[in-house]
Amino acid sequence: MDNVLRCCAGLDVHKKTITACIRRLDDEGRIHEQVRTFGTMTHQLLQLRDWLSSWGVTHVAMESTGVLWKPVFNILEDKFELLLVNAAHLKHVPGRKTDIKDCQWIAQLLQCGLLKNSFVPDRSQRDLRDLTRHRAQLTAERTRVANRIHKTLEDANIKLSSVASDVLGVSGRAMIKSMIRGEDDSTKLAELAKRRLRGKIPQLREALVGRVTDHHRFMLRTLMDHLEYLERTIEDLDIRIRDLSAPFADAIDRLKEVPGLDQRAIENILAEIGTEMKQFPSAGHLASWTGVCPGNDESAGKRRTGRTTQGNRWLRRTLGQAAWAASHAKNSYFQSQYKRLAGRRGKKRAIVAVAHSLLVVIYHILRDNVAYQDLGSDFFERRDPDRLVRYHTQRLQRLGFDVTITPTDKAA
Repeated sequence: MDNVLRCCAGLDVHKKTITACIRRLDDEGRIHEQVRTFGTMTHQLLQLRDWLSSWGVTHVAMESTGVLWKPVFNILEDKFELLLVNAAHLKHVPGRKTDIKDCQWIAQLLQCGLLKNSFVPDRSQRDLRDLTRHRAQLTAERTRVANRIHKTLEDANIKLSSVASDVLGVSGRAMIKSMIRGEDDSTKLAELAKRRLRGKIPQLREALVGRVTDHHRFMLRTLMDHLEYLERTIEDLDIRIRDLSAPFADAIDRLKEVPGLDQRAIENILAEIGTEMKQFPSAGHLASWTGVCPGNDESAGKRRTGRTTQGNRWLRRTLGQAAWAASHAKNSYFQSQYKRLAGRRGKKRAIVAVAHSLLVVIYHILRDNVAYQDLGSDFFERRDPDRLVRYHTQRLQRLGFDVTITPTDKAA
């Protein structure tokens, strides 16, 4: 294999130690290696940086191992050209597994130009990504706590969810907190209803008759405290994320025109991919990185599976939610695309297809700084009207009709 780098290094990163191998090509074409082991404390990482600099290292590669690469990356990113490599791309020869062999193998692959760098955004975007991912986890936890509140009410035979569409709305919370304080009179509890729910007071009186014990009150108090804590934290995260997203204001305004994308979805998307698309050569590369395009698994000329890859699960989840909203946007291209695919391919595949289309739209809006223009709900009809005519004609013929097509002047 030809050497494309003159002096580079490979790092095998662990929790407590880092094994580093410098691989240097001299003027006569001979390879020289230096291997040392460092700790992972900050001063030890600075020693690693100085050692690499003293040998004239220009490129450094390391394996993406959980979060262990992050402190190393933060220390070295200003000094060297760093490559964070997917662990699946660093498979070694079986039976040769030691820390020294690993770092030497990484350095050899790097010097030969055989490693592909993972997308690592700049520090400010990484901070924003931490916040949006933390918010997503807390939002999921809030949903789990809300479900446990529902279960506790059902265990006490309180059928509030059968009458109120939102048990944790203003009225529902007032009733639950009154139960926690010891109120068990269904008439008094029903009178806490607000606005439109007051029209259901007779049904509420029946639904709020149950067997609420001290255990249920304790559980409800604990769960409500947890729920309110999560909601306060999510609000704090929303404010912080809005502040860090201020530089993306123009991009956010353009993306808001896309069906299915709201403020939170846009923040999540920009935290994952940023606004500069230079790291993705095409929309297809971005779709593959996200995991919303068909997989490529072929052997002996046969396509074995088209299952999508794992990709970026955070972005993929946001796009799935946005695709579901876009598929219900009236008179839009995405609604037409969803209906066209859901009948013959299933709803799940249709949602993935809409998510892919959304991502392609986002890519071009961010790359070209253009406004969104919807193709319209009749796009597929306008693209190939003859095919649509043949389809409906054949369906009528299968039903036993003799069909004659006579175009009008407008159609002609």
